[in-house]
Amino acid sequence: MSVVVRAATPLDAGAAGDILWQSLRASPECDLHSAAEAIGACGVMIERNWITVAVLGAAVRGFLARDGQEICALYTAPTCRGQGIGRQLIDEAKSKVSRLHLQTPKANTGARRFYARQGFVPVSPVNRVTTVVTSHRQTYVWQKEIAA
Repeated sequence: MSVVVRAATPLDAGAAGDILWQSLRASPECDLHSAAEAIGACGVMIERNWITVAVLGAAVRGFLARDGQEICALYTAPTCRGQGIGRQLIDEAKSKVSRLHLQTPKANTGARRFYARQGFVPVSPVNRVTTVVTSHRQTYVWQKEIAA
């Protein structure tokens, strides 16, 4: 079966919220307190047209939330990691804009390696306030190459 990447609909909030909750509930950075709260957060992002989902068979297996050039979230179902779903979601986002940026925890070496493989490069914080607020996070940027 092949993965279909498409814009999320309101009916995808439950599946996306479940993926978000499964991925974050054990994280010390998690601001969510329940699966219902995760579903609600995904519902809001879907209403804002931020979410693209990856569907395998009839089930949502991953999602990317993008606000303009900022990737706000990228999660795949734990049972589907390493199958190219994240790459397909990133590729779809790259097809829409010429530049993307995101932040990921410095301690998340798997995510940092993933973004590097997708062509993202780490950048330094822009100012002192950002350095203080995000000292435990790394900012990455991807820019479309311009033909000479």
